[in-house]
Amino acid sequence: MSDTSLFGPIDRSDDRVAVSVGTVGLRRTEVFEAASAVADRVHGAPVAAIDAQASVRTVVAVVGCLLAGVPVVPVPPDSGPTERAHLLRDCGATLWLGDTPPDEAADLEAVRVDPAKRSATRWPAPAPDSTAMIMYTSGTTGSPKGALISHGALAAGLDGLARAWDWTAQDVLAHGLPLFHVHGLTLGVLGALRVGSPVVHTERPRPSGYARAATEHGATVFFGVPTVWSRIAADPDSARALSSARLLVSGSAALPPSVFRDIAELAGQPPVERYGMTETMITLAVRADGERRPGWVGVPIDGVRARVVHDSGAAVPADAETIGDLQVRGACLYDGYLGRPEATAESRTEDGWFRTGDAAVLDESGYHRIVGRRSCDLIKCGGFRVGAGEVEAALLDHPAVAEAAVVGLPDPDLGQRIVAFVVAEGVREQQLVDHVAGQLSAHKRPREVRLVDSLPRNAMGKVQKARLVD
Repeated sequence: MSDTSLFGPIDRSDDRVAVSVGTVGLRRTEVFEAASAVADRVHGAPVAAIDAQASVRTVVAVVGCLLAGVPVVPVPPDSGPTERAHLLRDCGATLWLGDTPPDEAADLEAVRVDPAKRSATRWPAPAPDSTAMIMYTSGTTGSPKGALISHGALAAGLDGLARAWDWTAQDVLAHGLPLFHVHGLTLGVLGALRVGSPVVHTERPRPSGYARAATEHGATVFFGVPTVWSRIAADPDSARALSSARLLVSGSAALPPSVFRDIAELAGQPPVERYGMTETMITLAVRADGERRPGWVGVPIDGVRARVVHDSGAAVPADAETIGDLQVRGACLYDGYLGRPEATAESRTEDGWFRTGDAAVLDESGYHRIVGRRSCDLIKCGGFRVGAGEVEAALLDHPAVAEAAVVGLPDPDLGQRIVAFVVAEGVREQQLVDHVAGQLSAHKRPREVRLVDSLPRNAMGKVQKARLVD
């Protein structure tokens, strides 16, 4: 393996377990020697699809393809036949790495990955501008698109995060997130391997697993999403076990203020929040030593620039209230969508900024708060622009509310009226309206609250608001 690769040189004096998933672990030398055996087998392939189970086998398969310069397509293990067929057809994979290939991969050559196998091959570093991964979007606005992520983009994004969070080889990372998207795989495995930090994967994101990672493995950094932190907050013993951690990180959605406060009280610190996308990795983050505020995702990491603009292109005032279009640029961004030149062009402004599609506000300190997707979370009600995320955060701050999703529905008088779908017990609809009105401006209160048993979600756990609107 080249010393200039994504992972740097192997530190053969480091005898710690570098990657563990459940009860299976590999030391750093073992990871890369097993991955080199995979690289021996797959080099020269145009694209490799990987059955992205939560396993050491997945880690070895991904690293092996990256060493060999073969673009990686992580396939969610719970994806349905239609989605899986689309991914495999769209990416042009010729290899399937993982368990028995599903029917949709029957035409691909199956490659068995054995974490016990070893190879001493030293692979030259792939060119920084060559494709490392094809990561598929969640498909909330149509069929999933393959985002082309280069080796250089991976390195730039991971290095920026390491500096923001003071993440070093002295840390031990723990998480239980899926190994088929940016958060769990790119940040949670490749990031750890790049900085030399051991990573403990708990297989599932259960509070007890996070607690054991702290007490038995000495984990110092923990990754989670709001649902994970909510479950940990509801398990005081597990939350207190994280009091020895150096850094807790939350992402993928805004952290409810009540969960923020509970974790701070039980674990001794609240999580930092960050923002990113499949196409950009992480672009905004609260620094390890930065001010932590629920729902605020901090400032651009090193190497990234961000701006929040009106539809006219003019910058919004940094007043923490005015909503605009969040746009970013930097070395960690994707190179485009595979086979989708029109979609790639539409994602960029004329002066080269990436349109995230998210609405945000900016304050005078440079902190950003995401208020939701412009397509479904920016509600124009009675002449005001309201971010659904802000209303959802206010609802989730009510002790009776377990889940909340806010949408704008057509209204002949207001243009759109704010409607909240809420999972809650022991509370009436008007009480929730009054609760929001007591926290936010009056025009941001829901005009209607609908109590429901559950919210529709996709495989990534994101609420499918289009189904609510329908």
